[in-house]
Amino acid sequence: MIKVKRALISVSDKTGILEFARGLSAFGVEILSTGGTAKALRDAGVAVRDVSDYTGFPEMLDGRVKTLHPKIHGGLLALRENPDHMKQIAAHGIGLIDMVVVNLYPFEKVTAKKNVSLEEAIENIDIGGPSMLRSAAKNYKSVAVICNPSRYKDILAEMQANSGILPDRILIGLAHEVFERTASYDHAIAGFLGRRFSSEAFTTLPQALALGFTKVQDLRYGENPHQAGAFYRDAGEPTGLAAIKQLHGKELSFNNILDLYAAADIAYNFSEPAAVLVKHNNPSGVATGKDLVTAYKSAYNCDALSAFGGIIGLNRVVDLKTAEAIAASGFMECVIAPGFNQEALALLTQKKNVRLIVLPCENFKKDAYDLKKVPGGLLLQDTDVRELCAEDLKVVSKKKPTKAQIASMLFGWKVVKAVKSNGIVLTKGMTTVGLGVGLPSRVDSAGHAIRKAGKAAKGSVLASDAFLPKADTVTIAAKAGITAIIQTGGSIADAEVIKEADKRKLAMVFTGVRHFRH
Repeated sequence: MIKVKRALISVSDKTGILEFARGLSAFGVEILSTGGTAKALRDAGVAVRDVSDYTGFPEMLDGRVKTLHPKIHGGLLALRENPDHMKQIAAHGIGLIDMVVVNLYPFEKVTAKKNVSLEEAIENIDIGGPSMLRSAAKNYKSVAVICNPSRYKDILAEMQANSGILPDRILIGLAHEVFERTASYDHAIAGFLGRRFSSEAFTTLPQALALGFTKVQDLRYGENPHQAGAFYRDAGEPTGLAAIKQLHGKELSFNNILDLYAAADIAYNFSEPAAVLVKHNNPSGVATGKDLVTAYKSAYNCDALSAFGGIIGLNRVVDLKTAEAIAASGFMECVIAPGFNQEALALLTQKKNVRLIVLPCENFKKDAYDLKKVPGGLLLQDTDVRELCAEDLKVVSKKKPTKAQIASMLFGWKVVKAVKSNGIVLTKGMTTVGLGVGLPSRVDSAGHAIRKAGKAAKGSVLASDAFLPKADTVTIAAKAGITAIIQTGGSIADAEVIKEADKRKLAMVFTGVRHFRH
């Protein structure tokens, strides 16, 4: 435990700092400060001593050098119980500093701006702040270190309750928070520079990977009630699922957030009005249409049974007609869309349990990397954002696909990229009619999609997320009335598969691209 006699305050975010500094002064704490913080405190009537006066060295290089001085770091790092340390600082006229109050230059906020210049970003990399925080946190038994303005009231309350003394449990917690913050800060800088210089600096994935996330909220539980769960956001300004705004309904669950991502990932990938219904991280129906309500009804009708209690993803502002169709669909967990007009919102908020979530399309930015945690390590890969157009397709069958079939196959190819492997998607026009996902056998996935489609399988096209290893999928597709197949190609059985397609008079194209999703 410590009794604070001298504190150094240097903050970019001045929220609550005047009240906190006044509270410290009331305990007789001497306050050292720098630049704009010192001016703000002095103007508010708080007694303050400039760091430059304390160190005997002026701020220089446009403020880049202010606190990088032995009288600062010696006063923070000296071990109070070590006689040699105390002799050395006394010999050099270094006073002890018992508290550091620092928050960092707003690098994350600055670099979140559109078209931020490299020069502006560089100038917002804090050097002295992290150095002081780390020095103080390293010596947490003797120095209280505060990087979070939300802690000010609690710290003053502890001092009030203990005659100005801060107990060890508080000091340890503050130090831990500092190292979390500096790690997150460095991660944000490394991430920005990596993205800015990616074409120049990196030809492979990074050699070392540092991750920094901030807790948004604790969740009721994880995937199952016996598991603890929480939601964290990446460093910087919120994007993606961290940028959602909930307008109505009870709080989101762990599984809701996963499914909301799956829904937005598909719906927001289309330029035309699009709708998707998701259950357990897989779509049960996807469609585009001339307007949103048409797309929604088509997606819902793909598999109305599985749609019950699902997540709806829409890529347009929800209007009254679409809201009426949703309301008539029975219970749905969530609706995520770029917005809801007033009439739609008035109708849907009558349903107590449906969660209404807003995420502007421009805020749904996919991360550069896809991460998968395994015990003892982490798998990292580029995010799968590969798109195809008609010119990318290789026709391998004797029967040539029509323009309409090609359009439907490309639609199915977008959808199959988002389903769990093995994935088979049947489409008619711009609507799914049957999906087979997550089965260990590709022909079983095809059979499941055909059974789900029923009579609608006739005249549809089939999209497979990887190559067909045998001709059996072609055989059952032909028997169901499927007319064309889009697949990766590259199997040792390609010749056999193409021969079966020709025998059954099916059109077949190869993409040369695989979309496994485990």
